[in-house]
Amino acid sequence: MVKIISWNLLHSVGAGVDEVAQLILDERPDLLLMQETTAAIDRLPAKVGGFYARDPLPGRLHGLAAWSPTAFAVPPEAHILQRGLIVRRVCQILEFKQFGVANVHLSHGQMLNRRQLRQIAGMLPRSAAILGDCNLVGPSLLPGFRDVGPRRWTHVAGRLIPVRLDRCFVRGLDAADVHVLARGTSDHRPITVRLRLTPE
Repeated sequence: MVKIISWNLLHSVGAGVDEVAQLILDERPDLLLMQETTAAIDRLPAKVGGFYARDPLPGRLHGLAAWSPTAFAVPPEAHILQRGLIVRRVCQILEFKQFGVANVHLSHGQMLNRRQLRQIAGMLPRSAAILGDCNLVGPSLLPGFRDVGPRRWTHVAGRLIPVRLDRCFVRGLDAADVHVLARGTSDHRPITVRLRLTPE
């Protein structure tokens, strides 16, 4: 089983490098995926060791980042997604423990973010997981993938409405030990899941 945590940090005003480092020390993930990550988080390996890669969104100071205690088989790659009206989006694709992983922070438009999910699915191998802030309300409508993420809310929209924006979709994988963690100084709660290849 591979333990993966995904957390939207809330760029420069949310969870800082010390808080992220403490999460790693407390939870011991095999892979930590982060959204809205700034250059301040680049100091993470100096605090906890491991291997780290960050890909800013085009024209933005924040973006996607991944950390692992073990070296990536191939450096994570950023791929441009279908763009919305304001923010240009990328996803971060990793090869990890015999399956593919996509770290995402999708657009808010409910048709657009579903198109982005289908685009990402086409980049991934047969066994794969898509995790991150999907900004998605309701079912993903993503053929071949199952939504195995926590069913509890991860964000409070407008400080009033609890919603489940942070998701985990899998294909060719089984999930266990799925739950949300305390949000700390971010406006999103991290999600954690253990994944393994589905037996043939």
